[in-house]
Amino acid sequence: MFALDPRLEQDTLHMGDFPLCRLLLMNDASYPWFILVPRREEVSELFQLDEADQRSLWRETTLLAELLKDTFKADKMNVATLGNVVGQLHMHVIVRRRSDAAWPAPVWGRQPAVAYAEDQVKEVRERLKLVLDSADFRFAPEAA
Repeated sequence: MFALDPRLEQDTLHMGDFPLCRLLLMNDASYPWFILVPRREEVSELFQLDEADQRSLWRETTLLAELLKDTFKADKMNVATLGNVVGQLHMHVIVRRRSDAAWPAPVWGRQPAVAYAEDQVKEVRERLKLVLDSADFRFAPEAA
């Protein structure tokens, strides 16, 4: 049974689910930083997914990156899977702007995370709802 890594559970907000991946928002308002996690057990590497899941992961990643680039007016999209700290396979999809605090360096460890305020999370969800209107994506219930 799929279980989200405790570190991802602690550091992110659940936005919803694609057919393969859970969509998370990193709880750092400094960057529109999303994470896709394939809902598969004990997978830490891309090559551990079967071919169909590899295609699904790439399709979901590409769709998300394309939608985020326009929605959040990115200068550059950073897409990566590293897993040095969190072993569970996950794909970072990060909106980068020349004006962001870390530009042009990586976002990791540049500054302390700034947690989203409730209204900011709501705004991100509303922006996502405008572009993720497909039957292939289901939004998570909003926190009460």
